[in-house]
Amino acid sequence: MTTSLPGLTPGTWTVDSNHSEVGFVARHLMVAKVRGRFTNVSGTVTVTDPIEQSTVEVTAQMDSIDTRTADRDTHLKSADFFDIEKYPTMTFKSTSFDGKKLTGDLTIKDVTKPVTFDVEFSGVQADPWGATKAGFEAEANVDRTDWGLTWNAALEGGGVLVGEKVKLVIDVELLKTP
Repeated sequence: MTTSLPGLTPGTWTVDSNHSEVGFVARHLMVAKVRGRFTNVSGTVTVTDPIEQSTVEVTAQMDSIDTRTADRDTHLKSADFFDIEKYPTMTFKSTSFDGKKLTGDLTIKDVTKPVTFDVEFSGVQADPWGATKAGFEAEANVDRTDWGLTWNAALEGGGVLVGEKVKLVIDVELLKTP
């Protein structure tokens, strides 16, 4: 069965980093959510007909992490978490796509694990300068410890400082490459 995404034509589409965000949400103190994002993201989507053979490749520069708290960002960049001196990038390479589910290999700290995103296609539109753009939203829930991100601190009242479950939240605008 071939899935159709209206207006999404075959060819190479690139991530418009000025209009895209790769973010995450994690529990803090077991009672609140902390949000963050990577501000330096690049990638390509090769759209095919049929759409199921399309591919996605995305790279995030780990030093671009932004949680709106400098001390937390510094800690996340350290060897306790992402160890960006040793592992400067995070990558995703798709293995399947059906128009609603995107599965691929997410690599963090040289550990590669499969992740499936729920995808919502937002449509295709020409911008005022004649470029063709497409939009997608995607979400997946992962366990950060699967990638060796195990640092934590026990809380006096029980529980831990940082939750293991993390929601990945992606809003991407693609630019059709001529």
